[in-house]
Amino acid sequence: MEMLALTPPDFALLALIVLAAGIVRGFAGFALSALVMAAAIPILPPRELIPICWMLEMTASLLMIRGGIREADRRIALTLAFTSAVGVPAGLWLTTRLPVEDTRLLALGVLIVLALLLLARVRMAWLATNAGLVGAGILSGIVTGIASIGGMVVALYVLAQDAPPRVIRASLVLFLFASSLLTLLWQAGFGLFDGPALARGLALAPVAATGVLIGKAIFRPSLERYYKPFALCLLIGLAGTSLLRALL
Repeated sequence: MEMLALTPPDFALLALIVLAAGIVRGFAGFALSALVMAAAIPILPPRELIPICWMLEMTASLLMIRGGIREADRRIALTLAFTSAVGVPAGLWLTTRLPVEDTRLLALGVLIVLALLLLARVRMAWLATNAGLVGAGILSGIVTGIASIGGMVVALYVLAQDAPPRVIRASLVLFLFASSLLTLLWQAGFGLFDGPALARGLALAPVAATGVLIGKAIFRPSLERYYKPFALCLLIGLAGTSLLRALL
C-alpha cells in the first residue's frame, strides 16, 4: 500500500467502486470514468483520479474493442473522436475567459433536458445530420475542456441514433478507445502519470477487467430492449448528481 499512497480501507473502497463502474461499462459501453470520478472524490482528488481512469478505460476498451470494431458505426465513432480532440483546446482556452462553474451547470442542465426528451421518445432529427455529428464532436471537446463532461455529450448523441442497441454500445466503445489514445498526450504533457498514479492504475486494472467481463455477460439479446432506457437513465443520473453537487 506504500506505493499506492493509500490506506487499506481506502483502497478496498476504491476497488469496490471500480468493480461496480466496470460492470456498468461492460453492459452500457460507457460511464466507467464518470462513476469513478463521482464516487471516489472523497478518497482522491480529481487530478489524481484522471490518470487512473485513463488506465481503467484502456483496460475496458481492450476487453471490448474486438466486438466494438466489428459492430460499431465506425464513421460516427471516429468522427466524434477526432472532432472532440479538435474541440478540447478551444474548451481549455474558454476556461480562462468564462465562469467555469456557471458553464458547467448550463451544460449539465441541457444534457438532462435532452436525455429526458430522448427517454420520452421525442425524435430530434437534427442530431442525425452530418452537421449534427461534427457539431456534437466539437461540442464534446469544448465541454471536456471547460467542464470535463464531454463524454456525456457523445453518449447522448450516439443514444439519439436510430440504431440497434449493440451498434450504439459498440460505437461508444470504439469512441472511448480512440479518444483515450488521442488524450494520452494531453495527460502526459501535464505530468499526470506519476509513480503512485501508475501503481494505482495497475493495481485496479484487474478489478475493472472483472467488472467489465461481468457487465458483458449481462448484455444479452433478451435484455437489449432495456439498453437504451437504462443508458439514458444512467446519463440523467450522472448529470443530475453532478448538478446537485455543484449547486450544494
